[in-house]
Amino acid sequence: MQPANLTTQELPDAVMLGHYQLRRPLGEGGYGQVFEAWDERLQRCVAIKRLKQAAALPPGALLREARLSASLAHRAFVHVFDVGGQEDNPYIVMELVRGKTLRQCLRERTLDGADPLAVAAQIAEAMAVAHASGLIHGDLKPSNIILEPGGAPRILDFGLARHLDPLATGSTAGADPQGTIAYMAPERLAGKPSSVRSDIYALGVVLYELATGARPYPELQGLALAAALMQPAPDAWPIPDGADPALARLIRELTAHDPAHRPPTMREAWSRIAALRGRAAFGGPLAVPLAGPLASPLAPSPATALATAPAAFLAALQGRRSWPPRAALALAAVALTAGLLALAPWRAPSAPERPAAAPFSETAAMRAGMAALHGFDRDGSLDTAVASFSSVLRHNPRHAAAAAALSLAHSLRYSGDGRDPAWLQLARAGAQQALLLDDQLALAHAAAGDAARLAGEHQAAAASYARALKLDPGAPHALAGQGNLLLAMRRHGEAEELLLEAQRRWPRERRFADQLGTLYFQQGDYARAEAAFRHSLRLEPDAVYAYANLNAALLRLGRDEEALQVLQQGLQLRPNGRLYSNLGTTLFARGDYAGAAQAFQHAASGAKGNPGDYLKWANLADALRWLPGRQADSQQAYRRAVALLAPEASRPRADAVLLSRMGLYLAHLPPPAAALAWTDGALERAPASADIQFRAAVAYELAGRRDAAVACLVRARTLGYPGKLIDAEPDLIAPRRDARYLSHLLESAK
Repeated sequence: MQPANLTTQELPDAVMLGHYQLRRPLGEGGYGQVFEAWDERLQRCVAIKRLKQAAALPPGALLREARLSASLAHRAFVHVFDVGGQEDNPYIVMELVRGKTLRQCLRERTLDGADPLAVAAQIAEAMAVAHASGLIHGDLKPSNIILEPGGAPRILDFGLARHLDPLATGSTAGADPQGTIAYMAPERLAGKPSSVRSDIYALGVVLYELATGARPYPELQGLALAAALMQPAPDAWPIPDGADPALARLIRELTAHDPAHRPPTMREAWSRIAALRGRAAFGGPLAVPLAGPLASPLAPSPATALATAPAAFLAALQGRRSWPPRAALALAAVALTAGLLALAPWRAPSAPERPAAAPFSETAAMRAGMAALHGFDRDGSLDTAVASFSSVLRHNPRHAAAAAALSLAHSLRYSGDGRDPAWLQLARAGAQQALLLDDQLALAHAAAGDAARLAGEHQAAAASYARALKLDPGAPHALAGQGNLLLAMRRHGEAEELLLEAQRRWPRERRFADQLGTLYFQQGDYARAEAAFRHSLRLEPDAVYAYANLNAALLRLGRDEEALQVLQQGLQLRPNGRLYSNLGTTLFARGDYAGAAQAFQHAASGAKGNPGDYLKWANLADALRWLPGRQADSQQAYRRAVALLAPEASRPRADAVLLSRMGLYLAHLPPPAAALAWTDGALERAPASADIQFRAAVAYELAGRRDAAVACLVRARTLGYPGKLIDAEPDLIAPRRDARYLSHLLESAK
């Protein structure tokens, strides 16, 4: 369950799910809805989570969430009672938790007299149990914690909710992105996956908020907030003078910038919290008395108010000494001006004085960041860009251009680093922040367009790019973004016109040559694609993506030896996951499955490639299938690919390419028939794509639909899919021998 800004109107009495009568909505996310319901058999109130009717998710997604939730054996986790419904309308029946979220309690100041360490200890105890089972939360924050009327905390939306499960009912990508950003560990903001120690960091931030009444940097939002949190200085978070030094030290340990400096396990974190409370036994009850009524079910709460901690509550943090109300109220007014806190910063007593920093130049930092952004595909370039723009925002949180440029960097990270939703969330937040600061800045609208395009919101993206180009007709980031949008929508005529004009304006900008090559590749004009990619390499000979693109064009032209030479030239520059992927594809087409598997393993590795990219795992799975004794490894790789692709492919406006790939990967997993809905959807959206017809042929063949497989194979060949690549696909041996396909080849040869 998760509270949301929903109306609480009653549903019609006739709305039934089995023997459960739906009553009123409690929460909603991108894919799931939660309702209060009445169990007519057992005569009790329950909560029901179900899919929205428009949601398209991998089969069994909701059942997997139910099993995950049911496996959590601790009183703090919401209990699962039942699962039901058909495959097209599944639902989970859960315990209805009555109370308010910790976020609401902080805002409404209903924690008078409570002990923050008791709240933190119970959360840590529950999370230690989950971690011992190998489960990570990934989105621990006050709005995901309910306090029952008796004060016991209950934890919501558990189970890799933000990384693997698109059904989580929070609203982290909505109107309040800083509501999640504030609790994300620095390594999560840098794109690393959730971990035990990122959960520990989030717990530390929650404890800090309980201690001070405000999250870190309450005056910052979006990218400015993220930039501040990514700096290695949690000891600069303000804390009241006279606060318990032991509590300050504990929070500092839990929120250390380096994960290695945090407690290694949640149980160790619990032990330190319990020791501070004077407790010794793991698992003892920790009641938290609360002030104010909490007996009603969860209700919507304001989205903008910032609470201050009650004086009586804050006194508990200082050995029960009183804290004047003026100090509590002052916490909400902390201002960050030119990097100096209005309140004295909380620092370790023994910290040595630091030498004076060199004068900072916003202009130099912006220039360095934009140069790094231009070379985004070079090792470390995006890290440099993020660091440069973050430094500007740290000195000047109202720098609109830095917020917009940082958003562009995060969009590039999202599109290149396996589509981690954390990057897209940061990109959205940065674009929103930039537009709030200066809605006349073309770069801000281009950043908003990129974030919307990557989220599949094509209409919003088009409007943002149009606004950017109206403000600056030659804005290169807007031109590139609009070109990518037209390519994604397969509006090839408009794309070519725009990109040729962009090349005229920016003859030394290789992005437009790459985009033109991609356009011609999509159209099956591989000779013109080759010419465009070679032009890109002439403009910038050290851009490895152009080597990968040129290799793909040469492979489609049947020039395998030359394609391999191009890849080796790129790999001599530096190892790159995309180059290794293309090397694997080339070797696979030559029947060298062992060599292909090795190349794909490099592409999916953290050292030489990107383990968060679904395409890398799918390619590896394809190669492993044909190696003796590697079937189980192949299945595991396909499952990894499906899990990584699912959040993106499940969007209502998902691109046909993503749908076709999801169908292809699922066709290799039991039962293969589950893939057909995805494949059918892809063909409906892009019937004129040779690549999509080819993937559909493989998916249909694996699902036992020979007639459909042959029809798609004929269509793919007609649309220009290379016969050599069709002949190299082991799954299509039988369709290639089908009389209908052979007849098509004879007709084509005439």
